[in-house]
Amino acid sequence: MAFSLHHAAALVLSLGLAAQAAAGSPEKYTLRYQFHPGETVRWEVEHRSNVRTTVSKNTQTAETLSLSVKQWRVTDVKPDGSATFEHGVESVDMRQKLTGRSEVRYNSRTDAKVPVGFEDVAKSVGLPLLRVTIDAHGKLLHREHLAGKQSAKAEGWMTIPLPAEPVAVGHTWSLPQTIDIPLESGGVKRVKAIQQFTLESVQTGVAVIRVSTDVLTPINDPAVESQLVQREAAGLVRFDLDAGRVLSQQLDIDKHVVGFRGEASSIHYVNRFCERLLNDPIKTAGKDKARD
Repeated sequence: MAFSLHHAAALVLSLGLAAQAAAGSPEKYTLRYQFHPGETVRWEVEHRSNVRTTVSKNTQTAETLSLSVKQWRVTDVKPDGSATFEHGVESVDMRQKLTGRSEVRYNSRTDAKVPVGFEDVAKSVGLPLLRVTIDAHGKLLHREHLAGKQSAKAEGWMTIPLPAEPVAVGHTWSLPQTIDIPLESGGVKRVKAIQQFTLESVQTGVAVIRVSTDVLTPINDPAVESQLVQREAAGLVRFDLDAGRVLSQQLDIDKHVVGFRGEASSIHYVNRFCERLLNDPIKTAGKDKARD
C-alpha cells in the first residue's frame, strides 16, 4: 500500500511537471505570404495628412485626403512561395485644401477634367506601375518600374516583413533602414533607423502585429527632424494566417518640431494611413463578428 501511494504521488508530481513544461512552451505561429497565379488582390486605402507650418508668426495649413483602391495582379508564384505581381491603382478620389485657397478635388471615376497638380496621378490610374517579386517572408527580390515617374515613396517596403521562423506572441523582429534626408546646403544627411514588429496577439486565425520606428542616428538639427518625422509611423497590422496576406493596417504619425526654420518656426505633422483588404476572406467565412 505504501508503495502504491508513493507511486501515485510520483505520478501526480510527474504530471504536474509536464503541465508546467507545457505551460512554459507558448504556441508558435508561422507567418507567411501566400498568393496564387492569376488572382488579383485589392485593398481600399485611405491616406489623411494635415501639416500646420508657422514661420515668423505666419501660419499655413495643408490638408490632404486620398481614397484609392490598390491592386496586386499576381502573374507567377514559385514553389518556394515567392510571388511576382504587377502593382497598380484602380481608382483615386483626392482632395487638397491649402490656407487661403479653395479646396481642389479629383475623382478618377467621375471627373473628365483633371485639376492642375493632379496630372501625374490621373495618368497613373489604371496602369501597371511596378512589377514586383517578394518571397514568402515579404523580402523584396525584384522591383521594376513599368509606367510613370519613379516615386521616392515607391522605394519603401511593399509590405511588412515576416519572421523566418515560427514565433510566439510577444516576439519582436526588426528591419534596419537607411533614410536619406536632403539638406538645404545641397548635401544629404544619412540617418540610420530600425522598424520594429511585435506579434501582439493571435485570435481566430488573425495575427495582430504592432509596428514602430526607432531612429538610431542622433538628430540635433530641427530642419532634418522636420523631414524625418514623416517616416516615423506607428500602428497595428492585422494578418490572416491561413490566407497569408494583410487584412488591414493603420499607421499614424503625430509629431511637432520647433525651430526647423529659425527660432520663431514650428511644424505639426499629423498623418494617418489606413488599408483594408477588399473581399476579406474572414468575412466570407462568416467570422467578421469574432474578428472584431
